[in-house]
Amino acid sequence: MMTGFARRLGLSDAVAIGLGSMIGAGAFAVWQPAVQAAGSGVLIGLALAAVVAFCNATSSAQLAAVHPVAGGAYAYGNAELGAWWGYLAGWSFVVGKIASCAAMALTFATYAAPGFERPVAILAVIALTVVNLLGVTRTALATKIIVVIVLTALVFVVMTGLVGASSASPIGEGLFDHGAYGVLQSAGLLFFAFAGYARIATMGEEVRDPATTIPRAIVIAFAGAVVVYAVLALTVLRVLGPDGNLSAAPLADVVAASGLDWGALVVRIGAACAALGALLALVAGIGRTSLAMARGGDLPGVFGWIHPRTHVPHRAEIAVAVVVIAILLVADLRGAIGFSSFGVLLYYFVANLAALRQRRSVRRYPTWVQVLGAIGCLGLAATLPWQSVAAGAAVIAIGALIRGIRLLVERRSV
Repeated sequence: MMTGFARRLGLSDAVAIGLGSMIGAGAFAVWQPAVQAAGSGVLIGLALAAVVAFCNATSSAQLAAVHPVAGGAYAYGNAELGAWWGYLAGWSFVVGKIASCAAMALTFATYAAPGFERPVAILAVIALTVVNLLGVTRTALATKIIVVIVLTALVFVVMTGLVGASSASPIGEGLFDHGAYGVLQSAGLLFFAFAGYARIATMGEEVRDPATTIPRAIVIAFAGAVVVYAVLALTVLRVLGPDGNLSAAPLADVVAASGLDWGALVVRIGAACAALGALLALVAGIGRTSLAMARGGDLPGVFGWIHPRTHVPHRAEIAVAVVVIAILLVADLRGAIGFSSFGVLLYYFVANLAALRQRRSVRRYPTWVQVLGAIGCLGLAATLPWQSVAAGAAVIAIGALIRGIRLLVERRSV
């Protein structure tokens, strides 16, 4: 059994993987529910999501510099707060991101093979799991290629939006027509788009010079994603308006409004690649968090193995793929974005608390940043659609019950 990764990734690799996780299918799918929740207020929601995400990103960077190990906030929570906090972070991340995997796979299939969504989604999960199993450098190379394709498609959308007809309503009109709750709910939904920088933090044992590379990669990738999403939000509102009557493919509608019928194919290819890029990074990230939890005894030890040749947690990644395929076979994934956001917001809540507990000598950012991040995470989680909150709370409670029973059994067996 191997217990160590090989440090093969540089700054550009880590930034590409972070961007591939953040600028994914969310760029093509998140606008419909967000605009429905807040109208023009989605601009304020985006700003709030970006502020909370920035706090989370800086907390993750500060923690990663001191704890350059696999597992992200699971490892940070264990080290700074205790085993229960680490478990809450790890469990929240795994269940939230598994829901994201299923959503990404279905998004890809919806654009690539309408009418055959489920079988094509399952094939996508299998194919990208195989890519991850071949080794992390292949994952990084594939992600770089996908990021270039996606950014090209998004630039095309923005350019056509600039020359196309604009909506009758000014962009800034009616910012609070949907109330503060609608704005906060849109922020929670839009947070789904920024959550990919967690993928960088989970790679602490695969990055060269992690104490320097990981913090820099997180900040660079996050800044790039904020710019992309701000431009997209303005484009969608300018062309389609803030009334919330968006289709499930609003960026395709932006291109259609310009009169370029062939442009829909460009958007379709970009959306499919975005979903694949996010899915590729998600499977790898969940596999590494699962490995860290197995090392800590919070998941079965069989998931703690690393392949001796490719240096990837192959058993954990295969298990993740199996669970995602099971979800794709039976589940209605409506609300998957909200469910995923709920789990990931709890994950970052723990990250902010862990960063707040760090000693002054390793602190890179003021304590108010972590306090704001923790409060923001709880606030956005609470204002998500109630179905997502209820389902997320139930799954978190089940995870806590599982760990409690395991600890009770272990004490009695001593």
